[in-house]
Parts: sequence; structure tokens; C-alpha cells
Amino acid sequence: MGADAEKCVHCGRCTASCLFLEKYGLDLAGLAKRPELAYSCFLCGKCAAVCPKGIDGAAIAQAMRRDQAGDGKDLRRDGDYRLLLWEKAPYKFANYRRASGRPVLFPGCNFPSFFPRTMARLESVMAVHGVGVAYDCCEKPVHELGLAEDAAMHIRRMEEKLRARGVEELVMVCPNCWRFLDGRMGIPMVTIYEKLRQLGEGGTVKRDAFPLYYPCPDRAEKRFFTDIRPFLEGEVTDAFARVQCCGLGGCASAREPELARRMTTGAAETAADGGLYTYCASCVSSFRRKGLERAWHLLPLILGVDEAVPLGMKPLFNRMRRAL
Repeated sequence: MGADAEKCVHCGRCTASCLFLEKYGLDLAGLAKRPELAYSCFLCGKCAAVCPKGIDGAAIAQAMRRDQAGDGKDLRRDGDYRLLLWEKAPYKFANYRRASGRPVLFPGCNFPSFFPRTMARLESVMAVHGVGVAYDCCEKPVHELGLAEDAAMHIRRMEEKLRARGVEELVMVCPNCWRFLDGRMGIPMVTIYEKLRQLGEGGTVKRDAFPLYYPCPDRAEKRFFTDIRPFLEGEVTDAFARVQCCGLGGCASAREPELARRMTTGAAETAADGGLYTYCASCVSSFRRKGLERAWHLLPLILGVDEAVPLGMKPLFNRMRRAL
């Protein structure tokens, strides 16, 4: 990745678009020389989107993280990541007991955590059509911390479990899981929104306007959102293009809590009275924690479920219940 950084023409566009680079007075060439800052990068991809040479700062930071993990950095003893790795490497609350049938729902970790009532409704709707459910972590957080081999091993085991149960299609709820497992998982994937349309389920959400916050993994191509659009009646606006991240990207908030707070409050200030719509449970939870009450996930609205996002320890308990 250092070779990519050597293409840098020092135009400053990446620095101007990224609170992290701005804080440390770096461009992408400078980032490549600061491995001690690898875990401060939010991996949001904003720099690559504006770089005239296509340099990807997230890839630079992740390469440095992998190098550090390979050199013996014990993240399991790091107070910032110990609990995360205890839970997700491998995922403690995995449950494949109902993962049977050709298509199987894969909700990921955070959607069941923050939207348990919607998850119950979704399970019920899918069961009518013979769609099972598998609870597991896609391993994206583990991979992003630099433990790529660990993540790859868990993904292989996940695929073996699914294939042993005859699964031929994964129905993806989370855009992060969908983007991360695309190319890493051999089982074909569809979004939950495409599957709902195929099954004739879900209702139209009507608003005068939808100020959309596009999650980082779908920001460039908006492929996930393409499947959502038929459910929305009203003007869709890219109202948060200047907001870098929800504050949770790359597990960097542990190292840069003030930058994470600024990202979240920036979204709240942009939302003002119009609120915010998105389709990532992690994003909604981050915004709600920082007091942005008018932040909605589109899937509960499409399924007709009115649900408040739980805070504190409740999301962890919600994940634990899925293993029962």
C-alpha cells in the first residue's frame, strides 16, 4: 500500500474531506508513514472517493493493521478491543438451528440487537415462505482490526455450516455484511429488500422527502439502496454527502472518541427538523445514542413496525437471546 501512497500529488483533497487526516495534518502519503495511527482511521472510504489518483486510505490503514497484528500485537489484551474480539472471534451468539432451506435470512449482529421486534416480524414473514434464519457475525470487525486470517477461517466455517444445511442463497439485511462477504462467501446473496419484493411482502413508505444517509459500504455504488427504492414514495435526497461517517467505522471511535462525536453531531446538525433515513442498524444506533431522535431505519418502516432503538446493555442482551 506504500506504493499506492507514492502516487500522492499532495493536492489536499483527502485532508479536507477527513476529520482524522485533518487532525494529524496528513495526506495519504503522510498516513502511510504513520503506522501508529492505523487504528485511528475510520475506514470510511471518503478519501478514496475524492483522491484524483484513486489512492485508498482505508486500504493503507488496514495493511498497517495487518502488519501490526502479524508482528504479535495482542489485540485480545487491548482494552479497546478485548470485549469485541471475545464476542466476535468467533461469534459467541451464533445460532444455525433454523438455518434450513434453500434461502436463509442472514441478519448479522446489529440489526437483531437494535431492532428485536422488527427482527421477530421479519422471521415470521420469512418463515411463511420457507426461508430459515442463521445468526452469526460476518467477521468484518475482526478483519478490520487486522486479523484477516482469523476472519477468513471463521467465514470458511460459516460457509461449511450453511452448505451442510442445504443453503443455496443468503438473504442479507445488513449492507456491511453484504459488502464484506461479497467475494468472500461462495453462496449467492440477495438483499432483504429484493427478497421482500420477490415474495410480495412489505409496504410502501410515503413521505414528502427522504433525507438519506447512505452507509459507508454502499455510498459509492448504492447497489443495496437500489433494491430499497421501490418501497419509497417521495423525493430521495443525498442530504448527508458531507458527513464523513456515523462515527463507528473501522472501530476507530475507541482511539478517536472526539472525532466520532463530531461526525455524529455533524449528521444531527445537517438533519435539523427533517430527520434522517438510512438502512444500517449501526448507523441508526450511533445517531440515536448521540441524541438524534429523528433517525429511522427503513426496514422497520417497510414492515410496518414502530420500534425505538434500545440503549445501554439491552442490545447485547438482544443478541444473546438469538442464541437461545
